[in-house]
Amino acid sequence: MRLNVSYLLACLSWLIIPLLPASAAESTGKSAYDFSFETAHGEDMPLSAYKGKLLMVVNTATECGFKEQIGDLQTLWEQYKDRGLVVLGVPSNDFGGQEPRSNEELAGFCEVRFGAKFPMTAKVHVKGDEAHPFYQWAASEMGIAARPYWNFHKYLIGPDGRIIAWFATPTRPTSSTVTSEIDTALATLPVTQ
Repeated sequence: MRLNVSYLLACLSWLIIPLLPASAAESTGKSAYDFSFETAHGEDMPLSAYKGKLLMVVNTATECGFKEQIGDLQTLWEQYKDRGLVVLGVPSNDFGGQEPRSNEELAGFCEVRFGAKFPMTAKVHVKGDEAHPFYQWAASEMGIAARPYWNFHKYLIGPDGRIIAWFATPTRPTSSTVTSEIDTALATLPVTQ
């Protein structure tokens, strides 16, 4: 049996992280709106397009043991999108090589297999020195405990572009832990008609 060190560290982090203080690191003065991703087709996807909305950013992987969360993300998006929530999937192959699909294959695969129609970016790195600038910013804002340690790490971004909360991999997107944070944040958004 081959030991996957990254997976083992991720499992250990799920035990340790809840014990760490939730305080954020020193703020950089930036917000999520200062960052941009690309779509699978190479088009610019600025997070500023979601200004004033609630945004959940999740690093995904279609071959991960937690892959059923892609369907949960779709359920969450359908439940809250009319109230101002945007779910953004960020495919990454950083953990266990569990995203082998090309950018061109991903969106179609996720829609057919999981019914996912929420926006998705092109594949990026979410950890280490090559991490996408959004993920580097999130780690600097929230501290080491809040960085992704495996696939399906979730950041909840408020309408002002600041991180409201983060949820580790095992926390399902449809759990009451997540939905209560979303309900609280959406209650502060202006009602649109």
